[in-house]
Amino acid sequence: MLDLLASPEVWFAFLSLALLEIVLGIDNIIFISILTGRLPPHQRARARYIGLSLAMFLRIALLASLAWIMSLSADLFHVFGRGVSGRDLILIGGGAFLIAKSTREMHNSLESDHSGAGAASAVAFGTVLAQIAVIDVVFSLDSVITAVGLVDDLPVMIAAIVVAVGVMMAAARPVSEFIEGHPTLKMLALSFLLLIGFALAAEGFDVYVPKGYIYFAMAFSVIVELLNINARRHPPVQLRKAQLADLLPQSSELQDGATPPSDASR
Repeated sequence: MLDLLASPEVWFAFLSLALLEIVLGIDNIIFISILTGRLPPHQRARARYIGLSLAMFLRIALLASLAWIMSLSADLFHVFGRGVSGRDLILIGGGAFLIAKSTREMHNSLESDHSGAGAASAVAFGTVLAQIAVIDVVFSLDSVITAVGLVDDLPVMIAAIVVAVGVMMAAARPVSEFIEGHPTLKMLALSFLLLIGFALAAEGFDVYVPKGYIYFAMAFSVIVELLNINARRHPPVQLRKAQLADLLPQSSELQDGATPPSDASR
């Protein structure tokens, strides 16, 4: 253990993996933020912490069972001559769930009635946790496979995951409040989850879509929307009524062909 702490290579691997886990956890934070946003306000923080804690324990449990993780790549059956593994089934099912959930949330955001009891208070706490648990399995699988390919030491992988989840817990509340306070950003977040779901399902069919493209497109869209939000806070310059009253007679005289009065005649 002391050898690990004294090795610069181990520290570099730890920092790289922790940073990568934080980046990969962005979609998890967004998904949890949107789901918990439909709960009553006094339950949202507890649901976020439980959901992220569940994600952390799932990832650690998967790391502790690396042999089972590797066995997921073995073909279970064949369809039209193509092998289908357990990992493929998890990715396809998780991607389809993410697509369906994102589409439904878009529908609720755009078509929900505003006549009294809203849809947010109608969601049960257990239902939200169950949905978070389902998608945590998919995101945890992707995260663990990345960790295994980057680092060889199990303690380093566990430490990086714990640190990454700690950062995600700290960022979950401000991210949730910011998304809930800006409907356009919420639609962008749902579109991002829709793309992630499509990428997961496509990967289950052995069609790899680089997530870097999705993250870059989403970051660009968010930056543009943040600029729009800032522009809406500062309305364009408008002339005051007194200035308009002074300009209107002068402009009408100029249109009739009259010369503007000189300073001496005033």
